[in-house]
Amino acid sequence: MAAEEGAMSPTRMLAEGHLRVATGGGAPADGGIAVRHLPHHHPAKKDGVGGKTEQDNHEDVDSLPSQELKKLANGNNKVPGTLDDYKRLVVPIVEEYFSTGDVELAASELKGLGSDQFQHYFVKKLISMAMDRHDKEKEMSSVLLSSLYADLLSSYMISEGFMMLLESVEDLTVDIPDAVDVLAVFIARAVVDEILPPVFLARARALLPEFSKGIQVLQVVEKSYLSAPHHAELVERKWGGSTYFTVEEAKKRIQGILREYIESGDIDEAFRCIRELSLPFFHHEVVKRALTLGMENISSQPLILKLLKEAAAGCLISSNQISKGFSRLAESVDDLSLDIPSAKDLFDKLVSTAISEGWLDSSFSKSAAPEEEMQNTSAEKVKRFKEESGHIIHEYFLSDDVPELIRSLEELSAPEYNPIFLKKLVTLAMDRKNREKEMASVLLSSLSLELFSTDDITKGFIMLLQSAEDTALDIVDAPSELALFLARAVIDEVLIPLNLDEISSKLRPNSSGSQTVQMARALLSARHSGERILRCWGGGTGWAVEDAKDKITKLLEEYNTGGDLGEACRCIRDLGMPFFNHEVVKKALVMAMEKQNDAGILALLQECFGEGLVTINQMTKGFARVKEGMDDLILDIPNAQEKFEAYVELATGRSWLLPTFTSVP
Repeated sequence: MAAEEGAMSPTRMLAEGHLRVATGGGAPADGGIAVRHLPHHHPAKKDGVGGKTEQDNHEDVDSLPSQELKKLANGNNKVPGTLDDYKRLVVPIVEEYFSTGDVELAASELKGLGSDQFQHYFVKKLISMAMDRHDKEKEMSSVLLSSLYADLLSSYMISEGFMMLLESVEDLTVDIPDAVDVLAVFIARAVVDEILPPVFLARARALLPEFSKGIQVLQVVEKSYLSAPHHAELVERKWGGSTYFTVEEAKKRIQGILREYIESGDIDEAFRCIRELSLPFFHHEVVKRALTLGMENISSQPLILKLLKEAAAGCLISSNQISKGFSRLAESVDDLSLDIPSAKDLFDKLVSTAISEGWLDSSFSKSAAPEEEMQNTSAEKVKRFKEESGHIIHEYFLSDDVPELIRSLEELSAPEYNPIFLKKLVTLAMDRKNREKEMASVLLSSLSLELFSTDDITKGFIMLLQSAEDTALDIVDAPSELALFLARAVIDEVLIPLNLDEISSKLRPNSSGSQTVQMARALLSARHSGERILRCWGGGTGWAVEDAKDKITKLLEEYNTGGDLGEACRCIRDLGMPFFNHEVVKKALVMAMEKQNDAGILALLQECFGEGLVTINQMTKGFARVKEGMDDLILDIPNAQEKFEAYVELATGRSWLLPTFTSVP
């Protein structure tokens, strides 16, 4: 098995689904961070392209599964039959784009090839050719990738193309001495432009040889670019491609364009002005402000709807930007209601019209936030609950006292707001250090045993994921952090994998939240995912689950033989897996039944509980797991049920178990 995996290249792993990278499609930050103004390009004479950048290895062909090649080869005549055919057709497209700077023409020609499965090679070819040219072509390449993203190039293809480049850095440096730094800028730029997720860096590092130049590239990306102060501006200006104006200035220009359109009714002029902004990633602001104007001035609605409908039909504003604009307005509709009392009804009608006319995805209406279910209750009560929750969570981060937090939460007497508490907990933890993130996951596991239902937890995560794009404005790596929290919840058995499908069904397709769920699935499907996710914030030892079970069995057997309570507790503590202590409880109870050593084993559990080594939540979970497996236990231990009932009675008397635990009938 090891040999087979060693022979599989990272690109092959990407192609065959061993590594799927989800990409956040977040908007530019809404304040203080500059928006990139895509430049107008002018014809320039073509430069030569150096050696390796024009002659790619045969490993590129190997990166595609044979069945995909056959499928493409047997398709219609417009599709290149082989990757070699595709290579020959792509080079002139890139050359022509460098000459004309015409994004629409390049997109049209690439779409005309129809060979979607080869598009990762287009990404590689475009960048490798630009690396051997001037800053102008480098800037043009980044602009083109950003323009093609989502509508023509999938996040998977972009990620795979960059992975191929990282694998071939050694060859690129033969003709491009500064290839490491240039490729680092391209990757940093892709992250800043939000067409490549930050988590790509970690995943690529895991697939590349330890001392390869590809690893050097990733180190330069992180240390020299993405971690630098004002790194977005630094990266965007690297090749001199930005004319730069601030978000506020962009908003004012958009507002002016829309007001002028409402006054004149000249839709062609409005389209021309929107194009001249050259801010395709900020078009959601056009949608949001247009809808807001339509709600403020009912008589302007027909013009507004016509503008957005034709902008969508003409691909001036992409479907993703349309959806994002509606989403942003949905989030602020309560505030709008202060100035426009009928804002909610007006917005619902706009959504209905857009869906019926076909320029807003019908799934948008299904993605109403769970918080809307609570709108019948007092807004003031919700506000107070959020404030109290914040105080409770901050106190927990200081004290690390789970039982005290549970008591405080019970005193609030608002179980209907449990999803809001979960959202608040994870959001506050994401903006803190690993210690608090670990504590948040521990608490979530504890709450799932006593106070929170699976439905509460599912709704809480849906809330988090539906606001993921806004969270990312304040927390740069929010998507990857949320993916870890979601994956950790599955590992801790707070959620089951099927819950991810339920969560995903409530999110808009291709939204940042939906892609975060994909990230979580990718984390869970990786080899040894359990121990890796457990230790993501320093909470686990990184052992495989089976190894941990073996160690627990051995320490219990050693205790059963020697009877040294202190040594047994030390060994449990040294495991460093507090979230797996329910396994200690389970195995201890089963051993007590098998070895007829009730007194000794129960004394160990009492010691662990008294020291706080095994929490009440882990103790309850351990007893619950024994209860669940009782039918199998009876086959080997005929009196298992009677013994277990006695253990439950003793545990209840000593307050080891949560009140919610019920004994076997």
